[in-house]
Amino acid sequence: MNVNLYGCQGKWLMVDLGMTFSGNEYPGVDLVFADPDFIEDRLDDLLGIVLTHAHEDHIGAIPYFAADFGVPLYATPFTAELIRRKLQEAGIADEVELHVVDDDHGRIELGPFGISYVPLAHSIAEGNALLIDTPQGRIFHTGDWKLDEEPLIGEPATEEELTAIGDEGVLALVCDSTNVFNPVPSGSEGAVYRGLLEEVQRHTGKRVLVTTFASNVARLQTLGYIAQETNRKLCVAGRSLDRIIEVAKANGYLREFPPTVDFDTAMSLPRGEILIVATGGQGEPRAALARIAEDNHPIGLDKGDVVLFSSRQIPGNELSIGRVQNRLAERGITMITDRQSAIHVSGHPGRPELEALYSWLKPEILVPVHGEIRHMQEQARVGLANGIPHAVFQKNGDIVRLAPGTPGKIGEIETGRLVLDGDVIIPADGEAISMRRRMARDGMLIVVLDGTLSPQIQGFGVPLDEDYDAFVSEAEEDVGKAIAKLKGGARHDREAVMETARLAARRAAQRWSGKKPQTRVILAGG
Repeated sequence: MNVNLYGCQGKWLMVDLGMTFSGNEYPGVDLVFADPDFIEDRLDDLLGIVLTHAHEDHIGAIPYFAADFGVPLYATPFTAELIRRKLQEAGIADEVELHVVDDDHGRIELGPFGISYVPLAHSIAEGNALLIDTPQGRIFHTGDWKLDEEPLIGEPATEEELTAIGDEGVLALVCDSTNVFNPVPSGSEGAVYRGLLEEVQRHTGKRVLVTTFASNVARLQTLGYIAQETNRKLCVAGRSLDRIIEVAKANGYLREFPPTVDFDTAMSLPRGEILIVATGGQGEPRAALARIAEDNHPIGLDKGDVVLFSSRQIPGNELSIGRVQNRLAERGITMITDRQSAIHVSGHPGRPELEALYSWLKPEILVPVHGEIRHMQEQARVGLANGIPHAVFQKNGDIVRLAPGTPGKIGEIETGRLVLDGDVIIPADGEAISMRRRMARDGMLIVVLDGTLSPQIQGFGVPLDEDYDAFVSEAEEDVGKAIAKLKGGARHDREAVMETARLAARRAAQRWSGKKPQTRVILAGG
């Protein structure tokens, strides 16, 4: 959910507008967004949205907010094309102004901000840092990055170029913290090529499927090379892979990518002559790998075939990945992950890479971002230990002054999350989601009172399968008795009657099940 705001001379610049996928804490919800309430109150002063790269946690919220913000978007060609397609799918392409910026140190002027793109290696094409010039000094906003001596895709800025930026002065480094606890460099795509090649060569006579992040264009190029090197035809399974390949080719990437074969052709080839690339390495139930694991996809795997997980396990996806892997294991399919073989490297910097960047840029201030609190706190310590004069730890909603004066937190705004629930965007902590959580935990009771105030009760999700009828009978009797005890005006007070019925039914449910279900009372006749 990366959304960053820089303020200068009363104007604001937004960097990235991302989203995340929902987990169990938001039942029935697919997407989660940062609440943009702060900047929505200041849209007259928002100059534009600059995108660092095309991962969903940096661009995924654009179709849901960009039209309402009413400001131009800026992105390099590959990122811009993926954004354009999102806007077209949402039917708002004509409502959003999208500018394509040169991906080789392109520059934008927006009010007091001068923004230059600085290419850095990452696990997607056109990963970029932003060098933001302001009257108070220059900010180096890394976005997501790593160092890679063999990137395969793109030409990241060199040590000499980054050192030159540092020599000209950097006020603040706003830096990715994700892999700060990794004591070694993240590794190169060239090393992954060699690791994957070795694995595919080991499994002669077998179908080999590789699952990886669809957006990792360099990995796709790696797999293209491997298919050619091992004399295997390449088959691609997954709509997101098809889209990325199409956009990458349109922007000058994957020029040496071999032609692919369709599913029928792939299945008709000898087993050792096909290499399959599939989505679903995070256990997504509708992705190609999950369907292949369940044997309900045109691509089939049999006992002895091999699946290479050329991706890291994202925290929170362990159970869904485990389900897919257990199903594959049950069918006798061999699986190899990055823990067993050098078939994946991270797109984020380990500690040695962070320390190298500090030495080249020589910032006055370090602001760790992109990670959990433990990651950001640790990077602050690492930066100070490596001679950066100031490190500012910040959390969502903190207002941080970088200049003039002493850097640090100077204020705090309310911040939160929004969720896409069906077709509606609502607060993540609102009544709808809270009620859904409570119902998921305790179930629900409906109490209907007819014109004579006789109750009828129906339960949903209350754990009383065998005793349900007996419970309903006793609960209805309890409600009737409780209402009969009401005296005087209370007997004719609608709210008093409904609350009495609610409490009596809920007490009966707790007595029978130990649960306190959400209980709603309907009074016949209105």
